[in-house]
Amino acid sequence: MINDPNQNTILVVDDTPDNVALLSSLLKGDYRIKVATNGEKALSIALGDNPPDLILLDILMPELDGYAVCSRLKAYESGRNIPVIFLSALNETMDIVKAFSAGGVDYVTKPFHPEEVKVRVATHLRIRQLQTELEDHNEELRESYTKLRELESLRDSLTHMIIHDMRTPLTSISGYLQSLQMYEADKLSDDGREFLSIVMESTESLIEMVNSLLDISKMEAGKMSLSLESFDLVSVAKDVITKLNSLKEGRRIEVDSADDSVMVTADSNLVYRVIQNLLSNAIKFTPTDGEIRIVIEPGEKEISVSIRDNGPGIPEEYRAKIFEKFGQVEGQTQHKRYSTGLGLTFCKLAIEAHHGKICVESEVGKGSTFRFTLPTVGKE
Repeated sequence: MINDPNQNTILVVDDTPDNVALLSSLLKGDYRIKVATNGEKALSIALGDNPPDLILLDILMPELDGYAVCSRLKAYESGRNIPVIFLSALNETMDIVKAFSAGGVDYVTKPFHPEEVKVRVATHLRIRQLQTELEDHNEELRESYTKLRELESLRDSLTHMIIHDMRTPLTSISGYLQSLQMYEADKLSDDGREFLSIVMESTESLIEMVNSLLDISKMEAGKMSLSLESFDLVSVAKDVITKLNSLKEGRRIEVDSADDSVMVTADSNLVYRVIQNLLSNAIKFTPTDGEIRIVIEPGEKEISVSIRDNGPGIPEEYRAKIFEKFGQVEGQTQHKRYSTGLGLTFCKLAIEAHHGKICVESEVGKGSTFRFTLPTVGKE
């Protein structure tokens, strides 16, 4: 319902005084009425300082007919959103189509019923009010979005600076820990050597997180250049298994490939890290007596790599979120989180940088399969 109908102005345009009088009498109790008896006067009023909220427009007028008036009105930004209802004795289909083509929102044939005119006027004023509210709301959303993007840009710049500065001291810590292990480990107790090993692994994890954050920022900004080379995916997968051997415990991890060697042209470092991230996640959520398979399937146009586990699986409602940056989701069993927050985001961006695809298939209680593809021929 319109809050204050008297604030709405109707412009009645007709060259017949009786029609103008009839429409003015019909509507003046609810709206302010302006009158024009020719097209030029109608345009002058409609495009003036106080434009009407709606126009009732006759078609058959001398010099400038209703079609021309409406077309010229809609050519101006200020007149584009003023609803125009045509009133005419013309009732052929082509006349009605022409009216709508000129920019009209409705068409009422003469002789008209007064109540019909009132209802149509009220309806189109309400529609226009809703459109205005929607436009205002959209403008507010655009302004909020712009401010949010600015804040996100500042946040990302600050995060990037902090993460970049963290890498140097972390690398230094890692170096000193390696020296300590190499030259002083024999002076430590068994517990001391175990603690040192744990600290070294944790430091390497932090360095990997820092590198992933920096690489994610580069890939999101389109500034990550790929170092393409030809290499064997089977060998890379086996190398990753060897590196993560200390995490296997009782889990069986195997590479399944019909060919002993599967060559691909890609960035070997990025692909290695993708497989490492996916395999680390699989190990984390697979029972110690479980099985993980890295399946490599070469095709004519692309090579598919799948990491399959028989862990708890991922509920369907979380699968779409799992590759989001900093996204963490929990399963329905054991309340375990299924995303490192960074690792899977890195995997997604790294594979997409190669023009490949990555996805997850899972069933709760039966395990998960993370699959990615790489083109058989690398692309810059």
